[in-house]
Amino acid sequence: MRLTKFGHACVRVEKDGRRLAVDPGGLTEPQALDGADAVLVTHEHFDHFAEETLRRAAENNPRLRIWTNSSVAKRLDGLGTRVTVVGEGEAFTAAGFDVTVHGTWHAVIHPDIPRIANIGFLIDDVLFHPGDALTVPDAPVGTLLLPVHAPWSTVGHLIDYVREVAPRDAYAIHDGALNDIGTAMVGGFLGDQGPGTAARYHRLTSGATAQIG
Repeated sequence: MRLTKFGHACVRVEKDGRRLAVDPGGLTEPQALDGADAVLVTHEHFDHFAEETLRRAAENNPRLRIWTNSSVAKRLDGLGTRVTVVGEGEAFTAAGFDVTVHGTWHAVIHPDIPRIANIGFLIDDVLFHPGDALTVPDAPVGTLLLPVHAPWSTVGHLIDYVREVAPRDAYAIHDGALNDIGTAMVGGFLGDQGPGTAARYHRLTSGATAQIG
């Protein structure tokens, strides 16, 4: 499986000529959806979900299908059966990839800020995208997409999360608001110079790829 990082929280995975994009949001380059057969959306925040971008992609590609939670699906009304609502514990096939759903809620930002729905996706029993939550799937994870910068977490939370999930590799996502200094600081804690997580830590620049699985 080939993994390509796009802006902020979006990745695209490819296998056997099939393409699946996860969380193409408002900070994502439009080419993330080029040739995509399916899209997964974890939740409704703008940096993970760009309604007009998805609608244009669906218009340009009649084969495109979207799996997401009910909140996002409501905003994609008019696309009919091309949008499928899924939730915790469900399994489905998207563009030939086997996907299971884990988690229910967005991480807590502050008690006075209402929580929204958030689901994570485990793809082909290998790659896990948690969206905006530190969800621990009830299944082994080989490669974890790690949201390294958010108003709802600290580096300490991330270290503990990686230790609990125990993947072989962790790839940084959700880093669009970090400058070079912040990126280096986070990498220092999560990489070989940090307190230790057992997982190999990687950060792809936008458009860069890696072979996983």
